[in-house]
Amino acid sequence: MKTRILWISATLTLCLYVGVAVGQIKAPSISDMRWGNDFNLHIRLSNDTNYVMDVRALHHAGGILIDTLNQSTTYYPVNLDEQFISYLKQRRLEVETGTSANDTTKRSTPVTLWSALHKTVGGGYVHFINCIMYSLESQNLNLSDAIMTRPVTNWKPKPMTDTYKRTKKWKQFIPFDQKLAQTEYKLRVKENELRDLQGVPQHFIDRFLATSQKDYEKMVQEGQRNFVAQINLVRLLLGAKYLGASQIDYVRAKVENALALYSLNNLPSVIVFDDYNAAVAMSLDNLGYKIDYVVFRDQEHLTRDEQKIRIEKIEALVDAVNEANENVFRKRLSTYYGR
Repeated sequence: MKTRILWISATLTLCLYVGVAVGQIKAPSISDMRWGNDFNLHIRLSNDTNYVMDVRALHHAGGILIDTLNQSTTYYPVNLDEQFISYLKQRRLEVETGTSANDTTKRSTPVTLWSALHKTVGGGYVHFINCIMYSLESQNLNLSDAIMTRPVTNWKPKPMTDTYKRTKKWKQFIPFDQKLAQTEYKLRVKENELRDLQGVPQHFIDRFLATSQKDYEKMVQEGQRNFVAQINLVRLLLGAKYLGASQIDYVRAKVENALALYSLNNLPSVIVFDDYNAAVAMSLDNLGYKIDYVVFRDQEHLTRDEQKIRIEKIEALVDAVNEANENVFRKRLSTYYGR
């Protein structure tokens, strides 16, 4: 399995008898994490809440080949870092209180989703994807909002443009219908124009392609927010180059608002590194993936030195993934998305 990450530097310190805590994490941080029997991972937070996770249901990362990391990006389903969210909230407050009602200075017009969001959230493309995903899952960003609906008109360009031909059946500025979206995806594949989807996890795209409009509507009715958000992310990015300035600004505002309202009481995100028998609690800040806590399945049989060696290997892997993600982003996307 290939793996993906960004640049990280975290100081790992061993805790007595339990796992390994990394860095300074504010409440509710992990106070204890242990690998129990029957594929269960037991987590206690600093606010004395307890959780049991089924290891089989967690994201597993194993069989990683470092020399393949420069070929693709790696996406881990993790929460956003508390300090990053605090930074965004403070930055938003400064912008809101520092802008005068009589200020006539024109804001720069957003050109792409990437350039509009990058000014606020920073980070690379994996970070960009995570932030949009959260705004969709939390339902702060609604792609069927009125501003995303195209005005009804009989106007036709002369001569007929390729954009008009491709989008004339769209009711929204993005292909907000599975049949239309899948048609647009197939055209992009045929034309080798999938740059907007680079960095999107392949299983998101696979689910998008395997889901009919009827199946999608059923997912919405059943409240399957994660799957719906994955499909909506692909739809949004397929329509990204057709968005106008107002639509880009709308998406930017909704993503920023979602992050400002982000709840820090979410259950920690844990990735299982099978190669090291390790469960690693991870988060994402504007620099990349970071390690918050590590526990080993066979921890009671490991010396501190053996734990330290494994931790160093995991830390190096995360560094490599972060660096690879950043290199892929710069190489393939920096010329496409203006900052």
